[in-house]
Amino acid sequence: MTGRPKTFDEHEVIDRAQRVFWRRGYSAASTEELLAAMGLGKGSFYLAFPGGKRELFAKTVQQFHRDNLRQLEQLVATSAQPLEVLKDYFRRIATAAPEAHERGCYLGNTVMEMASLDPQLQQAAGLLLKKLEALFFTVIRQAQATGQLTNPTAAGLLARHLLTLWNGLSITRRLYPDNAQLRELIDLQLAVLA
Repeated sequence: MTGRPKTFDEHEVIDRAQRVFWRRGYSAASTEELLAAMGLGKGSFYLAFPGGKRELFAKTVQQFHRDNLRQLEQLVATSAQPLEVLKDYFRRIATAAPEAHERGCYLGNTVMEMASLDPQLQQAAGLLLKKLEALFFTVIRQAQATGQLTNPTAAGLLARHLLTLWNGLSITRRLYPDNAQLRELIDLQLAVLA
């Protein structure tokens, strides 16, 4: 028995669920709340996501990362100044609305929440953050090779510094949601990319 065919846009449904998880967290988001946000009944939900809430959450993490990393990769690939693209990636944090500061980073939130709930999901989110670090590394190494970046620090260390900055900003922006203060902090941290 195969059930009824899907009659919804899976990407959109996962995106709607991701917004609930981002606002509420995995533990606090109820299945009923997710169903309402996705516009699905229980039967359609479990047909599409047999693993239930956990499977849905894992898919939101994958899709969020894939969509955002793809966008950043495209910007880097089409720019004559990919290092500036990375800097702007960080600086955009200091232009966000207050509610964005309250939410922090979806992947960072996942790593933190899943540390005690589901080490497998924590590890999966951590690996996705490491893919972001790998993109940082590629851009930094290229910028060093072309002379756009004169800092002689190893590209791997600088990439890890940027990942640490990204993760730290996820928390700091909640403490200091003032965009002017965040911009100063970000510019100070990005000085290593001169």
